[in-house]
Amino acid sequence: MSHPVVGIDHCYLLVEDLDRSLAQFQKLGFTLSPRGLHSAAMGSANHTIMFPQDYFELLGMVAPTEENAGKRELLRRDGEGLYAIACRAGDVSEAGKKLGELGIGTNGLRSFERPVPLPGGGEGIAAFSVLQFDQKEVPVGMAFMCQHHTPETVWLPELLAHRNGAKGLAGAVAAPADPEQAARSYARLFAAGKVTEVEGGWQVSTGSAPLTFVSRQTMDQRYEGVDLSATPKNAFAVLQIAVDDLDKVRRVLDEENVPAFPTGLGIVVAPAYASGAGIEFIES
Repeated sequence: MSHPVVGIDHCYLLVEDLDRSLAQFQKLGFTLSPRGLHSAAMGSANHTIMFPQDYFELLGMVAPTEENAGKRELLRRDGEGLYAIACRAGDVSEAGKKLGELGIGTNGLRSFERPVPLPGGGEGIAAFSVLQFDQKEVPVGMAFMCQHHTPETVWLPELLAHRNGAKGLAGAVAAPADPEQAARSYARLFAAGKVTEVEGGWQVSTGSAPLTFVSRQTMDQRYEGVDLSATPKNAFAVLQIAVDDLDKVRRVLDEENVPAFPTGLGIVVAPAYASGAGIEFIES
């Protein structure tokens, strides 16, 4: 039986204040979509940061509802940060059946849509279907599959160019209690899932951006001088972004008075300036 999950479609930061997060990521040099409102039952809204092959989003709660009670509790208990990995699959309903045959549990198939302001005026619809992985399959954060029914209203050309030269997701980094177990659990969720030992931890190939799980000591060494203490305990601490030119990023951050710290791969902005997640820019 072939595995239906072919990579990472996007990820999201769960944020406390969408307007504040919008301003923070604009200062980092990203182009953000206008606020997209979900259904009244969902009680949520988002801004997306789009790249040619993937994206990330800022997701906030705009009204308390029964459906978003779990996310509101996460924010109350652990604070904002990089909580969710959205995996790429074709038909998510069929994907769920195939994953079940592979012994991987899923639940909560649903479809929804949101209005999208179009650049020429008027409004379009972005429509999605999602299927959650059972939480027992996911050792860090949340993971689900996302099917885009209307990619043309999500990947709008005017959203793809960024002042900082960002061009795609480059990975995410977490420091769980057991990095190897977390890596091996996540690897099961991807067709290309392969675990490779790296310095101080383990990395998972996903078919697109990798996921890296390291010890807390290694995390502190990788991001020396960066305060990661407030990142949520059951989430990813750092989102890695591929860019054309690190000097371009440095110029943007200098103009906006946002401090950055050197890393072995590039430069990183602390979570205090990026809604609870470190943002590491990597030249590629």
